[in-house]
Amino acid sequence: MSLTVYGASWCPDVKRSRALLDREGVEYSYVDVEADAAAEARVRELQDGARRIPTIVWDDGSFLVEPSDDELSARL
Repeated sequence: MSLTVYGASWCPDVKRSRALLDREGVEYSYVDVEADAAAEARVRELQDGARRIPTIVWDDGSFLVEPSDDELSARL
């Protein structure tokens, strides 16, 4: 399983989701949408123009947007 977390350092929801992944020992790539224009474009593409974070993308193309801890845990 390969995950990419798109987020921003100031966002409490991003921090919460990353903390859950860290606690569970899940490896993931983190991309700051404010520092990477291509990453922001990818997030907007997935969300039909919106930019809600965190956006967590699996290697199969599926993704969650602003998941609760329960939603993210269930998907893991």
